[in-house]
Amino acid sequence: MDKLTAPITFTPIFMERIWGGRRLEAKFGKALPPEKRIGESWEVVDRDEAQSVVANGPLRGTSLHDLWQHHRSDVFGDIKPSERFPVLIKLLDAQDKLSLQVHPPPHAADELGGECKTEFWYVAAADPGAELFVGLDKPMSREAFEKCIHAGTIADCVHSVPVQTGDAMFLPSGRFHALGAGSVIVEIQQNSDTTYRVFDWNRRDANGEQRQLHVQPALQCIDFDDVRPELVQPEGETLVRNELFEVQKWRLIEPREITPKPQFAFVCCLTGRVGCGGVEIAPGQFMLIPASVSDRVVSPMEENTSLLRITVPVQR
Repeated sequence: MDKLTAPITFTPIFMERIWGGRRLEAKFGKALPPEKRIGESWEVVDRDEAQSVVANGPLRGTSLHDLWQHHRSDVFGDIKPSERFPVLIKLLDAQDKLSLQVHPPPHAADELGGECKTEFWYVAAADPGAELFVGLDKPMSREAFEKCIHAGTIADCVHSVPVQTGDAMFLPSGRFHALGAGSVIVEIQQNSDTTYRVFDWNRRDANGEQRQLHVQPALQCIDFDDVRPELVQPEGETLVRNELFEVQKWRLIEPREITPKPQFAFVCCLTGRVGCGGVEIAPGQFMLIPASVSDRVVSPMEENTSLLRITVPVQR
């Protein structure tokens, strides 16, 4: 492979969803397929069913999995080895409410044959009245929760949090949750696609069918002590830091090194325009600054530029 000299961009993958819309086109200029309700744009993904592909430079056409398997040191530096790149990054357009659901924590994932999933939401846009559904509204037992499911009152048990642009929420695995209508979200998560639905608002698809629910596995996963969680309270620029990923929000006033070499970082432009090494990105676009690249300075190309910096802990 030729020496990397510039950031890498990927071609987004658009996913049609019953709760999606067209806002990723209106807000971020995404070239969505016509007449489709697009709920998700998978910006960084390394999975069998979906694979990011490099869109620029000498590695154009290379899959993220190939980068991870064959160019790991140059692109990603010294991070914990795994079969696939460990983080998945999406944009979500929730024009309707998502199902009330849960992702399995490690102990339940092993039992159920699913994948553990912890995630983080940054609210890139929010309509008036937008909300998130997170955790339980009051303490309750598993038995009481199951009774509410069968009584059709489970929506009364979830905690609702009003949100506006710039808010953020951490969702550890096991947290009962749903994204409410009227938000565009940047989602950073473990590389997993395991979701157990508890309630889908009695919604029906174009064929009049209700989506499949997964009540029994969900009951094995939900943290019933998770009551009325709050929005993320930033610590300086840091929104979240754990063993899986770190997310910072920068107001980019002047040129600044994104990370020390040799650490990689993903950059998501929120407002304005970000430039690095001859590559520029606009709101809703992402670039990967490889571990081996010498020019690691991100610059604001317009006033009022802001970004998310997404990194993965280095191996110790």
